[in-house]
Amino acid sequence: MGVIMSCIGKSSKNMSLDDKIERKIVEMRRYKFGQSKLKSVDSIVMMFPMFKERLKTLRGMFEQYDEDSNGSIEPNELKKFLEHLELHLKEKEIENLFEYCDIDGSKGIQFNEFIVLLCLIHLLAEPSSSNNSSKAGLERVGEIFNAMVETFVFFDQNGDGKLNKKDMVRTLNETNPRERSPARVSKHRFEEMDWDKNGQVTFREFLFGFINWVGIDADE
Repeated sequence: MGVIMSCIGKSSKNMSLDDKIERKIVEMRRYKFGQSKLKSVDSIVMMFPMFKERLKTLRGMFEQYDEDSNGSIEPNELKKFLEHLELHLKEKEIENLFEYCDIDGSKGIQFNEFIVLLCLIHLLAEPSSSNNSSKAGLERVGEIFNAMVETFVFFDQNGDGKLNKKDMVRTLNETNPRERSPARVSKHRFEEMDWDKNGQVTFREFLFGFINWVGIDADE
């Protein structure tokens, strides 16, 4: 087997997942999205139907690992899923990943949070030479996950791997001057994503908010 994902586990410097993701996004911004096709909010909104259609195809994978069919992935089910992907993490690392993706604190990863989980794995994992049905499923939606990262980069005006309210409101307004969003609407969009209310939106928070914008519900 090829290189196993190690980025999700804690590094020797105890780097947090948010730190690792920020570093990866900064790297992708530099080497992958230098010539982004996204020029306006409209260009993003026009892709919503495509995002929704492709992300809904992950429902089957979610249901496969939701063994008790209760609508959420519990820690033991997440462990089996990661093992099937051949991502060999320690118990504490799996626990940290579970808590990181259980955004609403419900003690279970629902479908919309599962999409966040898959996107983070896509972003942080290094590929191995072996293959299975779950890996093949992730590869098929890899382009969509890259487009979600590109959308985040579009809003990340200062390129530090996180969003702040001022930059996001300015981007929402300046890239679509003919249909300038009222300040309260732009502010509301930001607050929808700022789960911990600290004035900044991490990539994880952005993903969850963006999935809601696209129209993917946990019970859909």
